[in-house]
Amino acid sequence: MLLKIQHSRTHLSGDIKITGSKSETNRLLLLQALFKGLAIENLSNSDDGTLMQKALVSGSETIDIHHAGTAMRFLTAYFAIQEGRKTILTGSKRMQERPIGILVDALRSLGAQIDYQKNEGYPPLSIQGTALTKSEVTLKANVSSQYISALMLIGGTLPNGLTITLEGKITSVPYINMTLQLLHQLDIEASFKGQSILIKSTQIGSFKKIITVESDWSSASYYYSLIAMMHKSEDNNPSEITISSYKMDSLQGDAVLAEIYTRLGVISRFEDNKLHLQLDTHAKLPEVLELDLSNSPDIAQTIAVSCLGLGIACNLTGLHTLKIKETDRLEALKAEITKLGGVIEVTDKTLHLKKRNRPIKENCTIATYHDHRMAMAFAPLGLCVPICIEDAGVVSKSYPNFWEDLKTLGFKQEIIG
Repeated sequence: MLLKIQHSRTHLSGDIKITGSKSETNRLLLLQALFKGLAIENLSNSDDGTLMQKALVSGSETIDIHHAGTAMRFLTAYFAIQEGRKTILTGSKRMQERPIGILVDALRSLGAQIDYQKNEGYPPLSIQGTALTKSEVTLKANVSSQYISALMLIGGTLPNGLTITLEGKITSVPYINMTLQLLHQLDIEASFKGQSILIKSTQIGSFKKIITVESDWSSASYYYSLIAMMHKSEDNNPSEITISSYKMDSLQGDAVLAEIYTRLGVISRFEDNKLHLQLDTHAKLPEVLELDLSNSPDIAQTIAVSCLGLGIACNLTGLHTLKIKETDRLEALKAEITKLGGVIEVTDKTLHLKKRNRPIKENCTIATYHDHRMAMAFAPLGLCVPICIEDAGVVSKSYPNFWEDLKTLGFKQEIIG
């Protein structure tokens, strides 16, 4: 679906309800499957969450998780400990190009029986569930935190618990801490000190506990971007968007948005589990936005596009994990921002956008590369110029209601072709 969007760029206001965090949802769904009696409220309505739920209740030998990277990592660990069950875990063409060897090697070192069906180091996987009797594993720390979280989630089920030793600089620390805190909420003893993570074996068989998933901060990023871009509006009424349900003491690393966008003139205010975003009309924007996003790489696309819309430069570092996402997000950003008239350079782990000295090109078609975040990150540019989003339905991976929610904010939308 090719979708043309635009906005009159007058007053921007509305109330948006965003469902639970995809990251929290998938962790809790796995824990729910391992420890009976856990009830979860405000689950994510994303494709990834739905695929995770279906996979965990499926009795089929072949499990296809399509584009769901988190599900691939977490389910690899889950099916590895399902004694006596054989599982073929596969996904989309792109998923079969995304590496998983580090996690497989770690699980094998614990005693898991996992084979590659096609290419060494990549899905699809043939997993023969077995009891894992070893309790110590070492892996590189500068890789996807999902590998580490996958091991943490099953650690409490192992007879001797699990000690994970991390080698090198640890990236995406907030996601590791998120997993740790969710384990604590289930009364599983766990610690993360220095380069070591310790998960103690738990004998919990069944219990009654309800956990409410906080709404997704990554999805909130697009509304931060929208408010920031209203700096270019001639409207004198302060724009404000309210989104729910959020809290100040979030487990999600992307909650750093509140601090980052303060520098782009967006005020965050928490009240009654709602997050109020308001434009600071007196804010002075930086000439260059400098950020290390090693702990929150998923918001890099949104920030880069915000800076393009505002006409300011940015230097973003800590982005090495973006090359193995739904697409190579750094190269995708370079291609689409260049198409719009921006000047941008990327390396394998950095992005450098120069100050914009010319208008954004109108009616450009943004390729999304089967990546939900490409579609949503570029959508706020509809406040600046008419823009077309290719394969707009890709947003269902994490935020199915995105386009409908933009309509409530006054965005005009037209399906082309």
